[in-house]
Amino acid sequence: MKKQLQPTYKKVKKSALPFILVLTFFVFYSSCEAQGFVKVSHTNFVINKNPYYYVGTNFWYGAYLGADAAYGNRLRLIKELDQLQKTGLKNLRIAAASEESDFAYPLNPPFQYKDGHYNEKLLQGLDFLLFEMAKRDMHAVLILNNYWEWTGGMSEYVFWAMGQNIPDPTKSANVSWDDFMNYSASFYQLKDAQNRYRKFISMLVNRVNVYTKKPYKKDPAIMTWELANEPRPSKQGTAGESMAIFSKWVDETASFIHAIDPNHLVTTGSEGYMGTLNSWAYTRQAHQSKFIDYVTIHLWPKNWGWYKAVDPATMEATKINTLEYINGGIKTARELNKPLVLEEFGFVRDGEKYEPETTVAARDEFYQFVFQLVQDSIKAKSTLAGVNFWGWGGEGRAMHANHQWMIGDTSYVGDPYSEPQGLNSIYNTDSSTLKIISTYAKELEKLSSHTNQKRNR
Repeated sequence: MKKQLQPTYKKVKKSALPFILVLTFFVFYSSCEAQGFVKVSHTNFVINKNPYYYVGTNFWYGAYLGADAAYGNRLRLIKELDQLQKTGLKNLRIAAASEESDFAYPLNPPFQYKDGHYNEKLLQGLDFLLFEMAKRDMHAVLILNNYWEWTGGMSEYVFWAMGQNIPDPTKSANVSWDDFMNYSASFYQLKDAQNRYRKFISMLVNRVNVYTKKPYKKDPAIMTWELANEPRPSKQGTAGESMAIFSKWVDETASFIHAIDPNHLVTTGSEGYMGTLNSWAYTRQAHQSKFIDYVTIHLWPKNWGWYKAVDPATMEATKINTLEYINGGIKTARELNKPLVLEEFGFVRDGEKYEPETTVAARDEFYQFVFQLVQDSIKAKSTLAGVNFWGWGGEGRAMHANHQWMIGDTSYVGDPYSEPQGLNSIYNTDSSTLKIISTYAKELEKLSSHTNQKRNR
């Protein structure tokens, strides 16, 4: 243990005291300003009443890197955060929950085990991540669950509550994704599953960070509690019935979180139209609760069949669809008088290759298009206030020639374990893409500053 250094005190002239007191107040006030909570004012985010626009990224594995364990790498985490800061990214969307799983591609270790105990090492990894983010004036969106299988998620809660085997399409050709999705969506009505989910949320909200000594619910580095990654209503029954069940779950869960933490924002994590039974009206219904602070949408041109890497001509249609989709989100948020965040969008490398040295001309074109839309929308004073691309790969690289993840891998490239490693990753060597990201991140920062200056005149 290092010897604790003791402060040295010197007698100060009385004439210097007013200056020192003013300086001390200024430093304290500046610190408070930098660490203000993100709030919502109509269709804007604000920090200390000043507008907050941002370009951010998805960094789901941040807590894993932050863990002081074999699967962690704090040296890499520091380097990644420094690179993110240099690029101008100040908002990170992070997995703050994962559940012990028997899926073919389990995320291991989880935050939560079947027997009900929590992974303190991993929780301290999240502590460390938030501690380091605060130093860089970054804000975190913390995801509390997952509709999909790769972190365990809702289907694991259902399994723990009901004991029925999870339909896993990655293990059996006789199981469809619709089978899995309907199983996962049964989570919303299971009392035992909801109780366990809320117990985890309560634990996390009330947790005291071992590095900052602050309870999470009092930490300004956290922007948002997100109910889940891409929660969707069930496809079983009528659409109206499914949306009623889903919206009730959203409202009640968001109300529960606000009751135990009045400082932070709460949102759904929804994809928007594609995640609400192909209806913007249902997207509005999913976000209409007074306890949901802003609207989210996701955008996946390849996954949704808009873009095919083998056919570059599909880019133009992809742009048209993208514009229409984002405008649908903007309109929905305007109807609710809430901000909108495009919190996920991704794009493949040229030829849908995975190697870091593969060119990214099409990706750069699409990123440029999306970021320009975001910037133009903000300048036009629309509801769109932030964007997070998917996802940050940084120094991570696939560990195997086939780019598939294998149990025990700790390379963390940003892609879920069930997908090819490198599919949508932005690496630290993707200089052209990083330049585009940085340019728009700094432009949005200027827009925030410009608005602040106008307000202060």
